[in-house]
Amino acid sequence: MANQLFIAGQWRDAENGATFEVENPATGEVLATVADASVADGKAALDAAVAAQADWARTAPRDRGEILRRAFELITERADELAEQMTAEMGKPISESKAEIAYGAEFFRWFAEEAVRINGRYAVSPNGATRLLTLKQPVGPCLMITPWNFPLAMGTRKIGPAIAAGCTMVVKPASLTPLTMLSLAEILTEAGLPDGVLNIVTTKSTGEVMEPIIRDPRLRKLTFTGSTEVGRSLIEQSAQGVLKVSMELGGNAPFLVFADADLDKAVDGAILAKMRNLGEACTAANRFIVHESLAEEFSKRLAEKMASDEVPTGPLVEAKQRDKVAELVDDAKQHGATVLTGGEVPEGAGYFYPPTVLTDVSKEARVWREEIFGPVAPIFTFSDDDEAIAMANDTEFGLVAYAFTESYHRAIKVYEGLDTGMVGINQGVVSNPAAPFGGQKASGFGREGGDEGIEEYLETKYVGLAL
Repeated sequence: MANQLFIAGQWRDAENGATFEVENPATGEVLATVADASVADGKAALDAAVAAQADWARTAPRDRGEILRRAFELITERADELAEQMTAEMGKPISESKAEIAYGAEFFRWFAEEAVRINGRYAVSPNGATRLLTLKQPVGPCLMITPWNFPLAMGTRKIGPAIAAGCTMVVKPASLTPLTMLSLAEILTEAGLPDGVLNIVTTKSTGEVMEPIIRDPRLRKLTFTGSTEVGRSLIEQSAQGVLKVSMELGGNAPFLVFADADLDKAVDGAILAKMRNLGEACTAANRFIVHESLAEEFSKRLAEKMASDEVPTGPLVEAKQRDKVAELVDDAKQHGATVLTGGEVPEGAGYFYPPTVLTDVSKEARVWREEIFGPVAPIFTFSDDDEAIAMANDTEFGLVAYAFTESYHRAIKVYEGLDTGMVGINQGVVSNPAAPFGGQKASGFGREGGDEGIEEYLETKYVGLAL
């Protein structure tokens, strides 16, 4: 198990020998000890990325793509062992980990194919005197700060397009779940990635170590997935260097169930949208907004399913996260909510919280405004379509929304009216490597995945050719 820093193709201890512990959230026991980087280590990682940039940018697109393709194959071959490692450090059920491995690997396959499709254009100026040439070039060294909830996929979604575009990078994985990213470095090295293209810095002192990198004039791109609060701070730091920035931040996803919805589809979709990754996802359904004629039956069916053995469960990532979820549920109860299932912290080891369904929830409760990041489904009601859309948009966030209706007229009205970067119609999962992932408002800017994903790592250059 890799547990050191990965800089310039070499595994090394932190400069000062410091380490930190990674816990197994199911037991609270120490799983591994990992190098805790210093500011000097962060600088060394950026030095390596800068040194490798020119040669990597000149590498043939096909060669860059083939490295990603081989890495995709290696991840697929080692899916079982990677899933076991992910479950051990993050806590999600093994079935969820395997699903993430497949999803995360697909970003490498997608961008392996995109590497050879970085195109410019050629045109004649309106007056005929000049030829207009545009070309795409790699933006340069990148800093990637990834979250704990999807230890592989949030890395491959950034690393894949950077490699395809010809950018080098420094990656800082979350200190709660660094092991999967370190294993990914081993895989990319085996796949033939040159030294210095990928550098991984693990640290508990994220702000202290990352800020000097962000403010270094040699860095040209910053990408972050995490909370809006942290994202705002990083955007401020990036302004000094006028960095190219992409941010995938918090969410408060509405899940709309209209009067004509197929209830079976809606409940199944709700389980996917709420319980994927135990609700520890920015795309998780956060507010269930259900037509008043269906609310009682929908709530009953959802509670029965959430409480059944059909829904895999596991611990939340740490005690702090479990306690926050418990606080939000207690606050909702204090504002009059009724608990249909769950709602109490269980006894025993690990950071577990049961799947929970709340009805009669007040908009004064914190769950209306705050991201839950846990297996809790608060249910609110509406009476007409305009009210539902207004309720859905009543948040500073705008990442994703879900809507269930059998009317395509209503579906069009709804997805055009929602202030979100993504919308799922009659489906509880929207994430797909072939589609652009990203949000509006306080959920960030920039897109990952799809044709748009590689553009975040490219600069457009225009050349005027006089005749």
